[in-house]
Amino acid sequence: MNRRILAAAAVVALAAGGCTDSAPESPPSSPQAAKRDFKPGEDGVGDPYFPTYGNGGYDVRHYKLVVKYDPSTDELTGTATITAAATEDLSRFNLDFVGMSVSSVKVDGADAEDKREDAELVVTPSGGIAKDAEFTVEIGYSGKPVPIKSPDFGEGGFLHTDDGAIALGQPESASTWFPVNDHPIDKATYDVEATVPEGLAALSNGVPGGDADSGGWTTWKWSEKVPMASYLAFLVIGKFRVETGEHKGKPVFTAIDSKLRPGSPADQAMAQTTEIADFLETQFGPYPFQAYGGVVVDDDRIRYALETQSRPVYGGLFFKQGPFTEVVAHELAHQWFGDSVSVAQWRDIWLNEGFASYAEWLWTEEEGGLSVQESFQREYADTDWKNPTADPGRAGLFGRAVYKRGALAVHALRLEVGDTDFFRILKTWTAEKRNGNVTTADFITVAERVSGESLDRLFDAWLIGQSPPEIPG
Repeated sequence: MNRRILAAAAVVALAAGGCTDSAPESPPSSPQAAKRDFKPGEDGVGDPYFPTYGNGGYDVRHYKLVVKYDPSTDELTGTATITAAATEDLSRFNLDFVGMSVSSVKVDGADAEDKREDAELVVTPSGGIAKDAEFTVEIGYSGKPVPIKSPDFGEGGFLHTDDGAIALGQPESASTWFPVNDHPIDKATYDVEATVPEGLAALSNGVPGGDADSGGWTTWKWSEKVPMASYLAFLVIGKFRVETGEHKGKPVFTAIDSKLRPGSPADQAMAQTTEIADFLETQFGPYPFQAYGGVVVDDDRIRYALETQSRPVYGGLFFKQGPFTEVVAHELAHQWFGDSVSVAQWRDIWLNEGFASYAEWLWTEEEGGLSVQESFQREYADTDWKNPTADPGRAGLFGRAVYKRGALAVHALRLEVGDTDFFRILKTWTAEKRNGNVTTADFITVAERVSGESLDRLFDAWLIGQSPPEIPG
């Protein structure tokens, strides 16, 4: 296999102390701990595109976020309770956190030292944390959240709106509203409790836990019990038309910005959420989460849709001309490709976007439009093969080569191995890698095992080749 694909497959789970999903063991006794060589955790997980994203030395298991936001003052107060396990002997560790002031930090109930270094919160507990020990960090914070501005990706994270706020974005956004280990390699479960002025909704991921009014404020609760990458966590506050229901025993929760009229194309598109999810389930395997839904925001700054876990968020512009359900298919496909099965490094993002773009072709064909083969042929003729799909470079993360050339590579695999093996590959991939982190090499390994074919040359040509590859078949 080409060296560039091998490089793109490097796993960062072990870099800088890494993150693991193994169960924590009991911490050693005090005499043993005294002999340990406690060291600071790294201020990144070793991702070549984003060296300071995430942090080494620990693996977060759960976030409990309790926040209160007042749009009239743009003030947010919060408490983040983070349960984690040490992956090395730690003298101190970092969390990613932008903006707001920290008022208190406790580790296992004891006061800890903290200092800010740019977008890092450095925490020094009163004593070292032994490898494999589980520990709890409680952080109190407050202030006016600020967005992140990037020359490559624009403005994202916490955005103040006329009636609330939108905390959303990729590749980072979570650190603008809570302290976090902000890299997809460290997935965790979440409980979110958001209090906002009465009359506003506070929307987030997972299963809705209801809302309750008290003293002019409303508290909304959400629970995501399936491990989630931090960039998929979102918070949207404002006036929304909410629709609730149930599908296959799971809650369905959709919310449409109140600025969009009832019965709008956005409403029509959201009404097809479960229908599209059911179709994709026939292609990719069982739906991987405990809730369905979607949120549509009408804000000119949100000129994209994002696959926020269990409940994608869509910019209203997608539905200005009609119920554009291809974008719904794209974001729902990410529930399998990107959310349930997540990248280990950002340079493997085609594993998210190539398959989600391919899902658009599948849904278009299902709806009676162009066949997948016709969509493939059109895109093949319009592709600039000089731009690689695998390892596209930081600035190319969200480029056409990742999305559309990625979809071409997916269909080339289908043409090479045939429909039976192709869909077996997809369902095997989503089942075996569920809730995990993956690389390009991992996918090729599964595809070769299931199909019984050597596929190195195919993927070299379609992912990184510099000229139009020969179409299989």
